[in-house]
Amino acid sequence: MQADEMTSGVHAGRLSPEQYSRNFCDAHPPLNLAQAKIEADRCYYCFDAPCQTACPTGIDVPSFIRRIADDNPRGAARAILESNPLGGMCARVCPTEVLCEQACVRNTHEDKPVEIGLLQRYATDHLFAHPGAPLFSRAPATGRRVAVVGAGPAGLACAHGLARQGHSVVLMDPHDKLGGLNEYGLATYKTTGDFAQKEVAWLLSIGGIEVRQGIALGREMQLQELTQDYDAVFLGLGLAGVNTIGIPEPEVTGLRNAVEFIAELRQAKDPSLVPVGHKVVVIGGGMTAVDAAVQAKKLGAQSVNMVYRRGVHDMGASHHEQAWALENGVHIHHWASPTRLLAKDGHISGVEFAQMHMADGRLSATGESFVLEADMVLKAIGQSLVAQPLGSALELKGGRIVTDADGKTSHHKVWAGGDCRFGGRDLTVEAVEHGKLAAQSIHAALRA
Repeated sequence: MQADEMTSGVHAGRLSPEQYSRNFCDAHPPLNLAQAKIEADRCYYCFDAPCQTACPTGIDVPSFIRRIADDNPRGAARAILESNPLGGMCARVCPTEVLCEQACVRNTHEDKPVEIGLLQRYATDHLFAHPGAPLFSRAPATGRRVAVVGAGPAGLACAHGLARQGHSVVLMDPHDKLGGLNEYGLATYKTTGDFAQKEVAWLLSIGGIEVRQGIALGREMQLQELTQDYDAVFLGLGLAGVNTIGIPEPEVTGLRNAVEFIAELRQAKDPSLVPVGHKVVVIGGGMTAVDAAVQAKKLGAQSVNMVYRRGVHDMGASHHEQAWALENGVHIHHWASPTRLLAKDGHISGVEFAQMHMADGRLSATGESFVLEADMVLKAIGQSLVAQPLGSALELKGGRIVTDADGKTSHHKVWAGGDCRFGGRDLTVEAVEHGKLAAQSIHAALRA
């Protein structure tokens, strides 16, 4: 333990091994066979099913559920992965409560949808536990080479789609592990057992995908070189930049970005090794803020306050995620914006907030303020595209890359998808769809 951590109250090992094990086990245990069969039998197997329409990747939900009911989980997994090659991860982290399950017709009759997400996890987990023969195979080699930059959900989905069509893919990523946010940006209790890497290994097993790690666009490679050396380029860059909170940030310990805190915990061999404050304040209202706040509480923080500048209905985190935060002891404050970071002896000591309200359609301060004590402050107010490596080669809007519906950019050899693409919803499942559609568009262009 470092001396500054002891002085500031930020330290590791706050809980017993049993408490850590309990706090960081699977937050939502999977269904067993009997439970899956019972839940599958609740499905009406609708024609033109609204749940399928609500799924960003268009999974044939009634079809895969019927296969589970018929005791054919492998067939169910194939139906899922045909539409969504990262269907296992999406079953764990996708906000099904506002997508497919919200559209389920069961809501009309009994206010309880079919547990589509858990059924999807049941089928895909069964496949990974009993892989058998490969589900998909490569088409004959086309002789075309495509560079995929970024091995997050969008890049992985694009690489898999292109490899299936027989193209040679070079998948490039700056990190030690592939997976992007699936590996580095999700709460540990959402994806236990190193599942992200198991899914990556399955996806790469199709062949035809060469992996190059530790290289980044603008550093070891340039976009102009890629467009010269490859027949097409897909950019799944994600959002590597972290937004500032708009006030002076002193050089103090205990102040850090929430995404870095989450990544540290995700990569830790043991959660007891990750330091956390006694009193934690999380600034932000999205999914990252919730993941950081809940995990700080599970690491042993006595109090965790999550503060958002607008109201409950404006928060980026779903109502389900907000309820999860409250259930885990996180206090959520609305209509408050940070105005000053307080420090003592080189350590963060608190945050001053201004009370906010809507006045004449604009967010304004009321004139009232309050202070929350803190020995750790986590900033979770969004991320941004690091656009410098793109130069002027691509059209940007709102700080992200402009594409058509299939992901094609203003450059005739470049496609993009995922969080770096303008107009998306920052969902894993939508990033997968971006990569899938881009692969289809690239394939069509290379055949023309």
